[in-house]
Amino acid sequence: MTGPGARYHRGERAVQRRTGQLERADHVGRSIGAAIPPVAARFLTERRTLVVGAADRAGQLWATTLSGPAGFLRAPDEHTLAVAAGPVAGDPLAEALAGGAEVGTIALDPAGRRRMRVNGRAVPDGRGGLLIAAEQVYANCPKHIRRRSPHDAPAKAAAATTGTALTLPQQLAVGCADTFFVATADPDGKVDASHRGGAPGVLTVHAPDRLSWPEFPGNTMFMTLGNLELNPAAGLLVPDWETGAALLLTGRATVDWADPDAPVVHYTVTAVVHLAHATPLTWTDH
Repeated sequence: MTGPGARYHRGERAVQRRTGQLERADHVGRSIGAAIPPVAARFLTERRTLVVGAADRAGQLWATTLSGPAGFLRAPDEHTLAVAAGPVAGDPLAEALAGGAEVGTIALDPAGRRRMRVNGRAVPDGRGGLLIAAEQVYANCPKHIRRRSPHDAPAKAAAATTGTALTLPQQLAVGCADTFFVATADPDGKVDASHRGGAPGVLTVHAPDRLSWPEFPGNTMFMTLGNLELNPAAGLLVPDWETGAALLLTGRATVDWADPDAPVVHYTVTAVVHLAHATPLTWTDH
């Protein structure tokens, strides 16, 4: 396959075709590269957090967050993202990332309402961090990013609690969230991490193990829905902006295409990890 459509796999092309967005996706797809340009390198160096999606040793997909001072992310060359941080204790991706894994990452700037994705193969750097060989690099528009500013909080040891479904307090937190992240993968194991946002309540809780969310019009690439077309595994990360905690979910997703212009994703939770003090940052609304 040659031409702009070669940047997409068959699941993404199927969704682009279903939604009548093939031509637009071909145009937007020209922005996908395998190198980190200087402007992107500067953006990454200024970030304090990085969302990482990957599969654990059992093949379950998760999305988690890594954090550090400005400069903990850097591009030593145009094909490598160095991450000077690793998962906190109890993170379900700690073992997988320590041994190397396919990852999808997204660096979000809530204050400036910008985001960038770098996907590729991660290996440990020997100092507790990661080196990611970039395979897909591209920026996203600011749509649905709520403006927030970071603040350093007193350092506290991370603590993890696990379950197979959401507790009542977790259901309430998910139902009030205005931001979450989704990790998906294609059948070859290539992972993508994406951002979802909107008004509080963008995630609907139907039961302790059942959620749904609407898919709003985006960049027409359909990376997430394209992966779900072929592989229903998905991981969700719901950050607690006020405390620095994170709620990590893994499960399976199906897409309701009754209205091709407004698909709805239905999600079944199979495991839950709550990480208290997942990051030493808290965030306040502007």
